[in-house]
Amino acid sequence: MMKYLLTAVLIAFIGLSGPLAQAQQLNLEQSMAQLSDAKEQGLVGEKPDGYLGVVKSTETAEQIVKHINEARRQEYTRIANNNDIAVADVELLAGKRAIERTKSGHYVKIDGEWKQKP
Repeated sequence: MMKYLLTAVLIAFIGLSGPLAQAQQLNLEQSMAQLSDAKEQGLVGEKPDGYLGVVKSTETAEQIVKHINEARRQEYTRIANNNDIAVADVELLAGKRAIERTKSGHYVKIDGEWKQKP
């Protein structure tokens, strides 16, 4: 009897948690597609180190930042290796350019604080 109860509970748990977990997980392509909206909503912003940061924490914002920053880190490393320069130099240049290109009203991190770009 206990074995059947445990099996029923596991099946119910898997049935309920599977779709929820899948619905909440984003991949890189989905993260990139949602980046613009996340910036418009003030959830994420650009940092001077060339990476995104979470301005207002939500699960979606965290995933967007995680996936895109991983892709950026790989690209910065590739650029640095191809040009025989330090990754940190590429990151700083990318951060400067990203902040310059950030739309008015979107968030950027300046002197350690999130500010809306005028």
